[in-house]
Amino acid sequence: MHSTSPVMDRTQGRSIEINKVLKNTYLLLSATLLFSALMAGVAVAMNVGPINPFIYLAAIFGMSFLLSKTANSSAGIFVTFAFTGFLGFYAGPIVSIYASNFGSEIVVQALAGTGLIFFALSGYVLTTKKDFTFMRGFLFVGLMVGLIASIGYLVAAYFFGLQISGLSLALSAFFVLLMSGFILYDTSTIIRGEQTNYVLATVSMYMNIYVLFMHLLHLLSAFSGDD
Repeated sequence: MHSTSPVMDRTQGRSIEINKVLKNTYLLLSATLLFSALMAGVAVAMNVGPINPFIYLAAIFGMSFLLSKTANSSAGIFVTFAFTGFLGFYAGPIVSIYASNFGSEIVVQALAGTGLIFFALSGYVLTTKKDFTFMRGFLFVGLMVGLIASIGYLVAAYFFGLQISGLSLALSAFFVLLMSGFILYDTSTIIRGEQTNYVLATVSMYMNIYVLFMHLLHLLSAFSGDD
């Protein structure tokens, strides 16, 4: 009996730590999503036009680097809100354009679809405790391919006026599937104790939701029949 006590204590302690990370992640995620929506509303109220996408890319990479340096300190919370607030501000004008061209129903459908996918996939992992960390390599390769293809398409469209709707839709469909995979993976890393920093976990989850929503919105608008 005495020999098993330390093992049980370690197991219980690990379970408590995992639950703590999980709780803090979802609390911070909820706060950042609300703040992001608020900043999107501010951008719309200020009648801000679409922001240069290259500024968006620079902010993504710059703040991601800054976040990795501050994630273990209180400054990480500030950087997280700055990061998600900027993304909300960036999304505001884009969402407004979609709502103007296709109706606000499209935005509501994209929000509902994003919420359904996130809660269904994350809830599935939390309920079944299944391990999806085996997807790590596949998801990383997919992310690199998606980023390179997206940047290449962005450069072609921005500088050369080359826009291929079929390719754009294919990229959006690809990212919807990719972010769905990342939701499964990121939830698994938390419940398995691999991800112990709730700030980094929050930003990962936030980006999954953000990218999923933006690309789902693009797909729904394309198939709305209101072109």
